[in-house]
Amino acid sequence: MSGLSDLRLGFIPLTDCAPLAVAHALGFFEEEGLNVTLEREASWATIRDKVAVGALDGAHMLAPMALAATASGEGEILAPMALNQNGSAVTVSTALADEIGAVALTDFSAPPVTAVALAKVVAARRARGQGPLTFAVVFPHSMHNYLLRYWLAQGGVDPDGDVRLVVIPPPRMVERMRAGEIDGFCVGAPWNAVAEADGVGRILVAASQFWPGGPDKVLGVPAALAERRPDELRACLRAVMRGAAWADAHENRETLVELLARPDRVGASPAAITRALGGEIVFHRDAAGLPRREHGLWFLSQMIRWGQIGPGQDLQALVDQVYRPDLYRDAALSLGPILEPALAFADAAGPVEARLFDGRAFDPKAVGDYAAGFAIGRSLA
Repeated sequence: MSGLSDLRLGFIPLTDCAPLAVAHALGFFEEEGLNVTLEREASWATIRDKVAVGALDGAHMLAPMALAATASGEGEILAPMALNQNGSAVTVSTALADEIGAVALTDFSAPPVTAVALAKVVAARRARGQGPLTFAVVFPHSMHNYLLRYWLAQGGVDPDGDVRLVVIPPPRMVERMRAGEIDGFCVGAPWNAVAEADGVGRILVAASQFWPGGPDKVLGVPAALAERRPDELRACLRAVMRGAAWADAHENRETLVELLARPDRVGASPAAITRALGGEIVFHRDAAGLPRREHGLWFLSQMIRWGQIGPGQDLQALVDQVYRPDLYRDAALSLGPILEPALAFADAAGPVEARLFDGRAFDPKAVGDYAAGFAIGRSLA
């Protein structure tokens, strides 16, 4: 018996598992009185199922997954902390990049941010009688699915009619592209950088170009953990916040790369992880860990747009049930100087209109109107 409280936390081999990996490696969990086991999982579906039934006490999780699981009744999952901003990207095979480059007259020294050139490639392939291009995402309820769909549709490509979408676990993306089974994917770091380093693919648009400071993963926990073991949850949040702050510090970058490159963590080359961390992903600064309800509402707008949920859902109640900035604030303010107190309340000024790469503003107070305002969508009646 260690005298410490036991917690089992899951993660997927991605760069944004860093706050958990750091907290474990540097002893932050133990210093908070926790004996944490980190379990590397094979897929996001496994993460969801294990957290929903309590087989895991928490996990590195796709933010929309917590909303979808709670909305569907598969399990009540809370998001008391965001793990990162940015980090994902859309990558296409080198063959497809060449086709796009020929249409867009670019050598990709400044890649096109929109999918307009891709739309021309899709139309040309259809005219030649060729089958649809295949793109992969990591899970239906993910920033990656919504980013890819939004980007395609904005350029005039219908993601359900003009291309084929499949689901592949993040670590399998590059090998499936190398095998010629997919033409593009949207996935988190470092797998886009790995594709480029291996000469398999080319990154077209990064998440920070799509939505600067946009949301990505959260720490997802069963609601029962917050209800029955609030002290352990607060201790866990404190340790993960310390891990996130440490991971953001430039002077720790080399050590962080070595840690994430380990086979039992991400298992990618140090060079690819170094590139993935460079200037793109944010773990802690500017209160990146604060779970913002406007981010949850944007995810719900995309679920409506693509027919995953109906417009009759009480979106405000759902996001308040899942997104718990109060739990984040409670833990952050107890840690002292790790976060400016004002930043812990950065969401208190009221919802702020977000602007994505196309300049369209998202008003969190008008989610339904926003979802219905796109030319391409699958909204349910």
